[in-house]
Amino acid sequence: MKGIIGKTAGVVLALGILCSTAACSGGSSQTAASGPAAGSAAAGGDGEIKLALWDQSVGETDPTAKILPEVVSQWNKDHPNIQVERTGTTGEQYKTKIKTALAANEAPDVFYGMGGGSFMQPYIQAGNVLVLDQYVSDETKSKMRSGMLSGCQVNGKIYTLPCYTHLANLYVNTALFKKAGAKVPTTFDELLEAVTKLKAANITPAVIGEKDRWPGMYWFDIMAMRQAGNDACIAAFKDPAKFNSPDFIEAANKMQKLAKAGMFNSSMFSMSYDEMLAAFNAGNAAMLFQANWVNAGIEDDSSKTKGNVEVVIFPVFTDGKGKASEFYGGGQDGFYINSSTKNPKEAAEFLTYLSEELGSKGYLAGAGLPCWNTDSLDTSKLSTLDKTDAKLLDTGTSFITWWDNILPAESAEIHKNLIAELLASKITPEDFCKQMAQLKATELTF
Repeated sequence: MKGIIGKTAGVVLALGILCSTAACSGGSSQTAASGPAAGSAAAGGDGEIKLALWDQSVGETDPTAKILPEVVSQWNKDHPNIQVERTGTTGEQYKTKIKTALAANEAPDVFYGMGGGSFMQPYIQAGNVLVLDQYVSDETKSKMRSGMLSGCQVNGKIYTLPCYTHLANLYVNTALFKKAGAKVPTTFDELLEAVTKLKAANITPAVIGEKDRWPGMYWFDIMAMRQAGNDACIAAFKDPAKFNSPDFIEAANKMQKLAKAGMFNSSMFSMSYDEMLAAFNAGNAAMLFQANWVNAGIEDDSSKTKGNVEVVIFPVFTDGKGKASEFYGGGQDGFYINSSTKNPKEAAEFLTYLSEELGSKGYLAGAGLPCWNTDSLDTSKLSTLDKTDAKLLDTGTSFITWWDNILPAESAEIHKNLIAELLASKITPEDFCKQMAQLKATELTF
């Protein structure tokens, strides 16, 4: 799949998941609206067409969960002959649900694709997903930010349209840093120094919800990118044997060194992603490494950290090959169309509307960074965190999206489990890299 990694002068050329597994969809399971259990669009009375939409935006911390119902409602109001019936399901349940439906050829007309990457690859190869080239007009293409369409293509064909993109950066509670007399870190050594001072002040340096595995993955992956550099990471995706090399061993060593120094909460293995966010927003930890979908919760009036959090670039390693302009993230979120839909033209028309509306309204609501032109939008009310993330996006020269959407599904799970063992000191950095070298190569092309 094209566009997982991009290198430009301030323009993202990337594709991947917006909310890595269950990130943006955290929260209890719920159905956002009732609709067809599965299957293609059907014609109702008086020529009415019904389209089924499935998504995972139901979590309380997900801004999209508030916007998407409004977008669907407005569409239904403006298109009385093309009615969309939406069903929302929480992240991990949704992941299982859509995989089962696609395998059984019972998927809805339009569905959230878990950001594409390795998740959607087999279904695209199997012909379960509609090719959109004939339905995407030049006018629609012109509305997208430069480089965004390339991330929606597989072998030159368009399979989705972007909504918004995300970057993972370091969130720092400046009030807690000030209390501990610690400096916001820009290098690994400064990060260790901050841990020491924060611990001395009885402050948890950083919080991880490792019960869900992928939050810990974020920490290792950015550290590997800082130590080895993005080019080396790309090479290792293609040839996993390269994971068993000095740079990756040192990245694992640094990760374990942080854990042994007391960097992370002692409850990390029993804490979920949602609990992790709640802990950080309550002021119970000084740092969080996450993507900018957490901004809304941090800036919410109920958050005790509101006004005290800065988002900064993850520290650069003085002995590493990675650069400050190399970011973790840059993936584009998107919806897909079932190739078996009975109304592909109408489904594509809705998908185009949905993508652009979510892209613009979501950006203004802090749901994600823009994939669409924003010249006509009033961004004056965006939070400081959102504005900072947008500026950081423009400084990027290289982007690698979430590793569990680059690696094949089974290898992605092994990768996350190995990181958990590394954090728990159940394996050495050398053993970690030897086992990483046994993973399967990515099926995606760069």
